[in-house]
Amino acid sequence: MTAIKHALQRDIFTPNDERLLSIVNVCKAGKKKRNCFLCATVTTERPVQVNVVKVKKSDKGDFYKRQTAWVLRDLAVVDAKDAIKENPEFDLHFEKVYKWVASSIAEKNTFISCIWKLNQRYIRKKIDFINVSSQLLEESVPSGENQNVAGGDEEVVDEYQELNAREEQDIEIMMEGCEYAISNAEAFADKLSRELQVLDGANIHSIMASEKQVNILMKLLDEALREVDQIEVKLSSYEEMLQSVKEQMDQISESNHLIHLSNTNNLKLLSEIEFLVNHMDLAKGHIKALQEGDLSSSRGIEACTNAADALLQCMSVTLQPGHEMLHAVKQQQQRFSDLREQFARRLASHLNNVFVQQGHDQSSTLAQHSIELTLPNHHPFHRDLLRYAKLMEWLKNTDYGKYEGLTTNYMDYLSRLYDREIKDFFEVAKIKMTGATKEGKKFATLPRKESAVKQETESLHGSSGKLTGSTSSLNKLSVQSSGNRRSQSSSLLDMGNMSASDLDVADRTKFDKIFEQVLSELEPLCLAEQDFISKFFKLQQHLSIPGTPMSDAEEVDGGTLSRAHNTGGLQSMSSENHMIRQMMIKIFRCVEPELNNLIALGDKIDSFNSLYMLVKMSHHVWTAQNVDPTSFLSTTLGNVLVTVKRNFDKCISNQIKQMEDVKISKKSKVGILPFVAEFEEFAALAESIFRNAERRGDLDKAYLKLIRGVFTNVEKVANESQKTPRDVVMMENFHHIFATLSRLKISCLEAEKKEAKQKYTDHLQSYVIYSLGQPLEKLNHFFEGVEARVAQGVREEEVSYQLAFNKQELRKVIKEYPGKEVKKGLDNLYKKVDKHLCEEENLLQVVWHSMQDEFIRQYKHFEGLIARCYPGSGITMEFTIQDILDYFSSIAQSH
Repeated sequence: MTAIKHALQRDIFTPNDERLLSIVNVCKAGKKKRNCFLCATVTTERPVQVNVVKVKKSDKGDFYKRQTAWVLRDLAVVDAKDAIKENPEFDLHFEKVYKWVASSIAEKNTFISCIWKLNQRYIRKKIDFINVSSQLLEESVPSGENQNVAGGDEEVVDEYQELNAREEQDIEIMMEGCEYAISNAEAFADKLSRELQVLDGANIHSIMASEKQVNILMKLLDEALREVDQIEVKLSSYEEMLQSVKEQMDQISESNHLIHLSNTNNLKLLSEIEFLVNHMDLAKGHIKALQEGDLSSSRGIEACTNAADALLQCMSVTLQPGHEMLHAVKQQQQRFSDLREQFARRLASHLNNVFVQQGHDQSSTLAQHSIELTLPNHHPFHRDLLRYAKLMEWLKNTDYGKYEGLTTNYMDYLSRLYDREIKDFFEVAKIKMTGATKEGKKFATLPRKESAVKQETESLHGSSGKLTGSTSSLNKLSVQSSGNRRSQSSSLLDMGNMSASDLDVADRTKFDKIFEQVLSELEPLCLAEQDFISKFFKLQQHLSIPGTPMSDAEEVDGGTLSRAHNTGGLQSMSSENHMIRQMMIKIFRCVEPELNNLIALGDKIDSFNSLYMLVKMSHHVWTAQNVDPTSFLSTTLGNVLVTVKRNFDKCISNQIKQMEDVKISKKSKVGILPFVAEFEEFAALAESIFRNAERRGDLDKAYLKLIRGVFTNVEKVANESQKTPRDVVMMENFHHIFATLSRLKISCLEAEKKEAKQKYTDHLQSYVIYSLGQPLEKLNHFFEGVEARVAQGVREEEVSYQLAFNKQELRKVIKEYPGKEVKKGLDNLYKKVDKHLCEEENLLQVVWHSMQDEFIRQYKHFEGLIARCYPGSGITMEFTIQDILDYFSSIAQSH
């Protein structure tokens, strides 16, 4: 192994300026045994670089070549596999894991030990040695001492130094002078020894020759020492002289320091005294104003306000530590506290008297407002009290207990005053509402449901009249029948000498004006009071941004309404905003109940009043929420709007229930159903009320509910009708609905308008087809049989050979319907249709014209069947198309 080591050093590492320190013969684990060497090397140049090199024998000869090299700094783990049991396998973890099997355990241990020592000396990197015996891992030698690395090899590393060029040249010169040095080393060594002894003797003689000069130098040194001693003596004397001067200067410096300290203390004391005098001295004029100032006059209030501010500044001054311990400061603070308590008590007492007096003065004006529908104006009262606003702010900051007491007293006095004013105001409103009706209509004529059912039953017994004129235009019919519909709806609700419709319109208009006036009077009253509370009691209002979500809100059919004043909704607001709302709630505690009572009265008078109230209330809620969504007015009106919306929904539900409860007469024809006419009245009224309303969505939903109810109950009545054919009931009523929707142009009911037109058209066609089967019954049956034979597969030209449908049978049937008989049948049909149809809708000419078209269509159909099934027979009908036109025209004109 030594020979291999020297060969590798010479052939591979010396040319690369590297020294080989350790070598191990290995092969890869688990593969074919191909031996190679792992070498631990260091570079000869500084800085030293440590490498692990893999060397293998060349395939072409006996020389070795360098295959792979790794830097020791990249080594992460050395795994010896087993620290106790000897094992030739070991792993080296570089960028990947290399598994090796050493040829001998001793070489493996020597190589791992060398790696550890090289790491300790050059790298100092944390390399994990796993499963390695502790005996191999020696402690590193302290720095500054030579370390043994890889045994004797490292000693060679430390002792061996290569010769530089000059040293080599000197040795060559010396060896040239002694040519025998190579052949006789001992003689050369003896010569060098003799020359060294000669040099040592020359050095000794040189030292001895310089002794005299050394003695002279010593004498000079002695003289210098004596001079130094003399200088030290003089310096000591000077120091003793300066010591006394130093002591005197120290005394002067200390005296000056004490004088400066005294001056500084005096200045600080003067500053503290001036601070206390300037900030804790209250003028005599202010003291007099606080004790005796007139709180009734404007000048006295201003003086008291200035004095109170000055007192607050004196009491709010920030004292330095220790000021509170001064007797004068304590005495002044006590004096200020007494003045504050005395003035606060005097101010609270005076303001309580002002509240009571103003309440009495305001009550005396109630009589003049009891007749008119107006609320008393509180502006003078607010204007007088706002003079005390700054004093209230002072009281709030200095004595919150008395401030709260004043707040409570104000709410008590004003709540009683507003209770009287608002209740009297609502009583006048109720009198004006109920006074608009006659004695016979006290609050309401008849219950709407009973009167409607009664009038519906009576209207079903009207006599049928004859229609004059003819038209085929549906729109023209709608215009012509509008007057009839209005007269019918008036007769349905007739209550005496004056029609109920006219009376309702007048009452509803007056109710609308009264309700609007009530809201218009309440709104400025609440806003003015809230603004006054904010200014007088110094409560900052925190306005919410319109459109933001509210914590105490309820979604009611597309509109956000404020709900009850619960604490959960107020937690996100400031305490001052909360206090304003609580004060407003207590002061105007009767507003919401009175509004609800007024709404209930309006609904009792006429359920249609809920439409007016919904529009007006929605507008005022929208206005209030744009100003402040969390204000008392906004939340109160929002709560009332919920009640109004419920009444509106109840009104719609009652309308639908009345439709369901309609009973028809079995003896008279049906005509236009009462609830169809009432829907027209409701829609016209609602469109006039909701023209520019904010809550149009509520009406649209109501329309959809009502129109569905109308459609359903029209079909129900048509199915139950015995006197009038079902198609006639459906045709007339859906024509009326279509005409109403076309006239009012309600956008949300466009689909229902189309549906009504389709139902009208379908039932018109159905009625025409059904009725025309009566005048030519045998002819219809004959040709139905012909069509049945053709449908069974009989060829059309062979039908005439069928016994039941031969030419003789056809001629026999045709002879039964000469022109006179056809005209007579059509005349009877006209009379029958006239009995079925009502006069109000004026559809007789439309139906008659449709029958004419259908009759001509059937005639052409029969002619076609004769031409196809009986070709060349010469058989024709006894009348022509022109005859049919003449028959229909003459019959219409004769009636």
